[in-house]
Amino acid sequence: MSANLKSMTIPELGAILKELGQPAFRAKQVFTWLHKGVRSYEEMSNLPQSLRAALAGKYPINAPKVVRKQESQKDGTIKYLWQLSDGNCVETVLMRYHYGNTVCISSEVGCLMGCAFCASTLGGLVRRLEPFEMLDQVLFTQIDSGLPVSHIVLMGIGEPLDNFDNVMRFLELVNSPEGMNISMRHISLSTCGLVPKIDALAKRKLQLTLSVSLHAPNDEVRSTIMPVNKAYPTEELLAACRRYYAETSRRISFEYAMIDGVNDSVEHAKELIRRLKGLPAHFNLIPLNHVEESPLKPSSKNAVARFQKTLEDAGIPATVRRSLGGDIDASCGQLRRKYTKEQGSSADDK
Repeated sequence: MSANLKSMTIPELGAILKELGQPAFRAKQVFTWLHKGVRSYEEMSNLPQSLRAALAGKYPINAPKVVRKQESQKDGTIKYLWQLSDGNCVETVLMRYHYGNTVCISSEVGCLMGCAFCASTLGGLVRRLEPFEMLDQVLFTQIDSGLPVSHIVLMGIGEPLDNFDNVMRFLELVNSPEGMNISMRHISLSTCGLVPKIDALAKRKLQLTLSVSLHAPNDEVRSTIMPVNKAYPTEELLAACRRYYAETSRRISFEYAMIDGVNDSVEHAKELIRRLKGLPAHFNLIPLNHVEESPLKPSSKNAVARFQKTLEDAGIPATVRRSLGGDIDASCGQLRRKYTKEQGSSADDK
């Protein structure tokens, strides 16, 4: 576990403060201040000056820096590129909906999964984020934008279940009544299909929404666009989804990127219907975001509409995700990749 105080629970903070000769109630005070997004211990006005100095000397507060901020002129979506204390960058997107503001956060710097349609995975995995680095994305997006965050989706850069322990700790922290107190029912976690980790998540019986990036009805198609399918084929993945539902009674949300000529036919939809029989599910149909390095193209509006109708006629709810932030590189990994390229070009010029 990270030595950063913001990654710690109140009891863990209490143990540290006890070593410093402090009473138990100080732990809740420090926790509350950290979860308000303070940038220094000097802001913790109800702590003794000696304690502030002791904490600052041993446990620095590393707030992320905004290196890029882009706001859509179409829908108000804001995309942040945050620089972390080690110089690495991650993306966060704030999206405005009628029910509140949702922040989409990253769980890793880069990604191992290699999905053919995603810019996040180009360049591979650099490292996994600590719990406080995920929390900071929510906190400082809220502070910088001035907009209250009510919902969180872990669908940014990285595979959340590949960073299982740190993500579970982040969820515990962001759900804490003494912190941001964001309900588990307002949190969605996306996975490309790491079957053992889906089973581990099911055992925790969290009331979040599990979103599975399915993107194909069978192994033949899925393996061509998602390397993870070779480790955990569709039959194993769907079996894990059934176990998850049996354990949690939470309906699965399936993410499905609509890719022209690859996975978007009516026959593909009918195959999904057959394979999902008896599993309560909802489909998010996502018009593919174009990635410069990929030859894949988005499906036509007519193809998406036919696909949606086929699912709904069979009793499977399906919504077409509203495209937000198209004018600000809002699809996952694009802004980080562009910034990294620019930095590389600048270094080459020197």
